[in-house]
Amino acid sequence: MAGGSPDPCAGAHVTANSSTLNTRALRGRIRSETRYRRRKLSNVVMLALTGLLTLLALVPLFWIIAYVVIKGGQYINLDFLTQLPRPMGMAGGGVLHAIEGTIILTLLSSLFAIPPGVLAGIYVAYRPNTWLGVAVRFGTDVLSGVPSIVVGLFGYALIVKQQGHYSALAGGIALAILMVPIIIRTTEEMIKLVPQSLREGSLALGAPEWKTVLSVVIPAASNGIITGVMLGVARASGETAPLLFTALGNEHYEVGRIISSGVAAHQGLGVILNNILEQPVDSLPLTLWKYAQQPFPERINQSWAVALVLMIVVLAINIIARLWVQYQSARMQGKGR
Repeated sequence: MAGGSPDPCAGAHVTANSSTLNTRALRGRIRSETRYRRRKLSNVVMLALTGLLTLLALVPLFWIIAYVVIKGGQYINLDFLTQLPRPMGMAGGGVLHAIEGTIILTLLSSLFAIPPGVLAGIYVAYRPNTWLGVAVRFGTDVLSGVPSIVVGLFGYALIVKQQGHYSALAGGIALAILMVPIIIRTTEEMIKLVPQSLREGSLALGAPEWKTVLSVVIPAASNGIITGVMLGVARASGETAPLLFTALGNEHYEVGRIISSGVAAHQGLGVILNNILEQPVDSLPLTLWKYAQQPFPERINQSWAVALVLMIVVLAINIIARLWVQYQSARMQGKGR
């Protein structure tokens, strides 16, 4: 139009484009809000589902714990923990023999399993492709799947039959065989998690490889290794089948009496230690198994108390392992700061 007056068509076109853009932006916002609500709803549904499944998984655990505490707690007292069993059919007595036997067997199995297990785990982590490393890993995988009763039969043929009698030594070796695979695999995986820069820094400073392993790698992986050891000990503490063929059980086993009689007879330390290890012993799982199948109500009631004591021992081992790992992690973080 003459004189430079504005074109009404052009203004209408601009207005139409602006309206179209606003409509598209509004639709995009609506779609975005719809997707956000859908994702939020899906998130809430999945969280509720996982929480429900977690509760369902925990219900049997707390049910078992509560039932054992209720049934066994009423039969636990000081005499139960400090006295030997009484003859069948008589009320009273305790499981001192089983507690001492469990301690002896756990110490023996730890002595036989922890040093070779940790050393084998270190070797497999550093030499995984050698024939020995492959053989150790394959043997560990196979041994992890072997039933514990087969290990007991192996201990019977290898030790009990050769010695001619059951003993705490045979039971400790059988339990150690069950612990070794757990310790080896845990040690191997924990050492693999140690940063390569730590090893390279130690080697760059001139430290030999063996000193790097002892001074750098093992301290860095100690939390995981200790956890694996505790898990192995917890498993060994709850085993029954291997002890049926190796330790057998002994309701008259009492370490204090063995030591006092040895001292009274002027026996040496080696003889007293041999008397402790070279005779049948009982354990908490083995005592529980025997008491649970006896027809006497007193033994049935005591079996629940034994189950409670065993559960407390296993839970305490796991809790101590976790607290130790948390303490060490906090201390390492404090040193890092």
